[in-house]
Amino acid sequence: MNIGIIGSGFIGGTLAKLLSAAGHTVRVANSRGPNTVNADVLSTGALAVTKEEALVGADVVILSIPFIRIPDLKTLLAELPEESVIIDTSNYIPARDERLDAIENGQPDSVWASEQIGRPLAKAWNTIYSASLNEAGRPAGDPDRIAVPIAADRDHDRVVTMSLVEDSGFDAYHAGSLAESWRQQCGTPCYCTEVTLESLPQALTYADLARARKRQDLFFAVYEERFGTIGTNPSRDYIVQLSKLIYG
Repeated sequence: MNIGIIGSGFIGGTLAKLLSAAGHTVRVANSRGPNTVNADVLSTGALAVTKEEALVGADVVILSIPFIRIPDLKTLLAELPEESVIIDTSNYIPARDERLDAIENGQPDSVWASEQIGRPLAKAWNTIYSASLNEAGRPAGDPDRIAVPIAADRDHDRVVTMSLVEDSGFDAYHAGSLAESWRQQCGTPCYCTEVTLESLPQALTYADLARARKRQDLFFAVYEERFGTIGTNPSRDYIVQLSKLIYG
């Protein structure tokens, strides 16, 4: 499958490595140009390209950029064929992004993002901490394999996204439509808590949007007190344990 990834940071760069290693043709781009993509991101065969080149012939485009920058891609993504799958991995984080009234009033992150670019989206890999994505992939059938919820409105988007999640080393679980994707947003019980396929459905059921907003703010208050501005990536154990304490 031909995959274009916009964003070569902690999530996008890791997905470039994992999906290339799984046999996909991967082109990865960032906002600074191909020569700034870290060599490790390209270590399993991904190619560093411009954003425009990442979309050429792409069956799938993965967006791994700060949430607030998604609207900037509207013109670029408009050139994709209708059947191309766009996967959003990002999260609305008020401590990092500007506060958006629509989302603060209850609109799911990915519904807002889909409206901004004027195209259907699938939501995936947003619930897994970047260090977990890099370190914790397991073969299918492993009892400790972490589960990743995906949300999508189109059947084709759902099937393709679930297949790629499996290829990246995690169990895929269809969590419903984009309208229901708030259950996998930041602050909910499945967010960065490394739930398994067996426990994920219950975690999604226990999600409460109002409480999630409060818990998200509490998490980032702790984070900022400990590490300062967002951008530092603490250890996997620290983030997962803190997430379990606050979100679980």
